[in-house]
Amino acid sequence: MLLWPNLPSLQVLTDYRPKIPLRVYSAEGDLIGEFGEEKREIVKIQNVPQVVKAAILAAEDDRFYQHGGVDYMGVARAAMANVRSQGKREGASTITMQVARTFFLTREKTFARKLSEVLLAFKIEANLTKDQILELYINQIFLGNRAYGFGSAANVYFGKSLTDLTPAEAAMLAGLPQAPSRANPFANVKRAQERQRYVLRRMNEVGWLANDQYKKALAEPLRLNPSQHEVFAFRADYVAEMARAAVIEQFGESGYVSGLRVHTTIRRKDQEAANTALRQGLLDYDRRHGYRGPEGFVDLPASGEDDIDEAIEEGLQDHETLGELVPAIVVQAAPHQVKAVMRRGDEVTIGPEGLKFVARALVDKNPDRMIRRGSIVRLQAEKGGWSIAQLPKAESAFVSLDPANGAMLSLAGGFDFNANKFNHVTQAWRQPGSSFKPFIYSAALEKGFTPATVLNDAPFVIDAAKTGGQLWEPHNYDGKFEGPMRLRTALAKSKNMISIRLLQAIGPGYAQDYIQRFGFDPKMHPAYLTMALGAGNATPLQMAAAYAVFANGGYRVKPWFIERVEDNRGQTLYAAKPETAGVDAERVIDERNAFIMTTLMRDVVRYGTAAKAMALGRQDLAGKTGTTNDHVDAWFCGFNGRLVGVSWIGFDTPGNLGNNETGGAAALPIWMAYAGKVLKGVPETELTPPSGVVAVNINPATGLRDPAGGPGRVLEYFYQESQPPVGDDTSFARDATRPSDDVKSQIF
Repeated sequence: MLLWPNLPSLQVLTDYRPKIPLRVYSAEGDLIGEFGEEKREIVKIQNVPQVVKAAILAAEDDRFYQHGGVDYMGVARAAMANVRSQGKREGASTITMQVARTFFLTREKTFARKLSEVLLAFKIEANLTKDQILELYINQIFLGNRAYGFGSAANVYFGKSLTDLTPAEAAMLAGLPQAPSRANPFANVKRAQERQRYVLRRMNEVGWLANDQYKKALAEPLRLNPSQHEVFAFRADYVAEMARAAVIEQFGESGYVSGLRVHTTIRRKDQEAANTALRQGLLDYDRRHGYRGPEGFVDLPASGEDDIDEAIEEGLQDHETLGELVPAIVVQAAPHQVKAVMRRGDEVTIGPEGLKFVARALVDKNPDRMIRRGSIVRLQAEKGGWSIAQLPKAESAFVSLDPANGAMLSLAGGFDFNANKFNHVTQAWRQPGSSFKPFIYSAALEKGFTPATVLNDAPFVIDAAKTGGQLWEPHNYDGKFEGPMRLRTALAKSKNMISIRLLQAIGPGYAQDYIQRFGFDPKMHPAYLTMALGAGNATPLQMAAAYAVFANGGYRVKPWFIERVEDNRGQTLYAAKPETAGVDAERVIDERNAFIMTTLMRDVVRYGTAAKAMALGRQDLAGKTGTTNDHVDAWFCGFNGRLVGVSWIGFDTPGNLGNNETGGAAALPIWMAYAGKVLKGVPETELTPPSGVVAVNINPATGLRDPAGGPGRVLEYFYQESQPPVGDDTSFARDATRPSDDVKSQIF
């Protein structure tokens, strides 16, 4: 016993402080992200299911509650084994001895280390209860794939909580401590199942698993977590990464191990709707442009089940499940039926309905495009079964926020974080196209223009001599020119010529200064007439914050997403203090301006380029589509009084999306799919004219007042002091179209 005084203190056990990862939660408290070298979920012994305890004890130490820390029969067997193998082998240790080794000792196989382990086991048993020892073991033991403890392993391997494990699954986990890296089911499923069967047999032999339960567990198919990643309540990977970066910047590297908990503003319903809408929007876009062919090919053996399985597993090693598109290898292909095998051997049959998208590839003679035996394809689960799809080449972004205070409600930065970690919501600087026009119109209202001002939708040409060498001849998207029309109609129809004339009239310099009110960087929007067509650059998050100004009545709110940060004891380390519209947020535009602009953008939805959104059956939606030159970017920015959402679609390397891929065709459906879910059953928001706004009848052809309200007259909103004159004189409209004398300086 000379070694006893030299044994380490047990403070590390009595004051157990494991490395707990950084965790990120939704507004409802659902786990959406976890970061740290060790995946760990601490569980109290009273919360560990009996079947899990039984599996662990049967596998490692069935006499745990009877012995005093050392099972003498086991030690004797180990000693005999060591003598026979000259000290190179050892027998099974008790759970207490494994706790001693895990916390205090190395795994070297020497007599001195073994003696220290035994003595430490006695000391541990003298100071801790059996349940305390077992709890330490359950939470600390390494189980492969960076999973420490059984709570984390249950999530990693089965996508479940510990309380939901079946006896077969509990036995699988209990068998891992012997060789966690080499014999876990992801690394070697056959070896893991052999160990699982041993644990089940031991559970049955010691009387902890009845015969019928034992037989049922042996027959239970292995259902592993298909993604081999942690299973969270829902996917919000881009948000989780944003939270990780923010917390580590603030608290340093210790944030990865100290158990910090980050609570975000992201709402589950909104995030799930955003994920589904974005992915389906990209898949629909991709379908419109045809199947490009299999992702690759694998040479499958002609026969031999084991050889084929091995070739399939190897062929799919570098192909993850992305956006719910599962990789598989075709084993049999015909024009009306395809059989494919997914990772770990699940075989599915795809019938005619699921082959429509790839019908040509089944008869294509080009071996690079043909779907044949050995082709690597993507499968999508649908109500009627499986279909063959493909990973989209285009990318997308969607973000929504509460316009009252800027709290982000959802954020999807791309099709799948594991495929592309670039966050298109916060990092993609793209041309906003026509979705930028409302800010030009808002500036014009402050210069005395009204929704009834009539400008001419006619060709606009600046010759090369005036531009310094390049002819500029902008056009409308549809190639049509419709002559004089009111600004309200022009915005609804997204008329480029009128936007250019409007910007020319108020001055690009004034507009560049004005857009700073919405949070835009003036350097990203040069003071040229091309600003009217959204030729500057902005991120989807910037656009959402800017549209929030219209939605909340004129206040600028800053987007935010971290509600609070807590330590592992629940103490608040940081709490957000957002500014709120109408309380302490800065007013940046007149409430009359915000009101009138909202009515203009409601008409964009009611009869303009976003009229498809009327299918949602709501009257309180407003917004603006955006399509850039050569169809490189497609946008829709939409809102009501409670919600702002922005959707964008384009290629990472800017390129043409296709001639008909406008904001209304490509981006609006994503926004509609989201809004249709989150606004279902939500009362419509009322829009009441603020003080200083009047509604009068006008002649729609001239934009002038007609107090008598004759046939064909329409009601229009104006600032009290900016009402147009009475009569049919069109000079007011003509004056507004007069070009500046210095056109060249405004363009280049």
